[in-house]
Amino acid sequence: MGWFTCRRKRMIKKITPDKSMIKSIIETAEIKFNDANSLGRNNYYGKISLLYDVLREFLECLSLLKGYKIYYHECYIPFLKEILHESFLGDKFDKLRILWNGLNYYGKKINLEEGESVILGLKEIIEKIKEILANQSK
Repeated sequence: MGWFTCRRKRMIKKITPDKSMIKSIIETAEIKFNDANSLGRNNYYGKISLLYDVLREFLECLSLLKGYKIYYHECYIPFLKEILHESFLGDKFDKLRILWNGLNYYGKKINLEEGESVILGLKEIIEKIKEILANQSK
């Protein structure tokens, strides 16, 4: 699904950026990030869930800063690809979104090694989104 389709289906709304709300969401995301890091190695399902939430919250802040409220996780993909021109990040987010959906809604199982790989991938994309967010906030 592309950006135009997301907008046409009203999965995205044009808004006026609210910097205090963005700041609040960032603060909450940072707390969740720290919580995820405090979990033990065997709590990889919990870490993945928290880190995906952190990633989605940073993406929300980035979209809010750009003047968009995105209501469906799937629409962050064209946001990354078509609005920010970050195709690689869009593809990476899509893979993580599909995995997260599998874990949360379809009972997909992964082992510790796979979990650690997913956690590493989540942390990498979170750091990149935070970097973009910081640059866009200037």
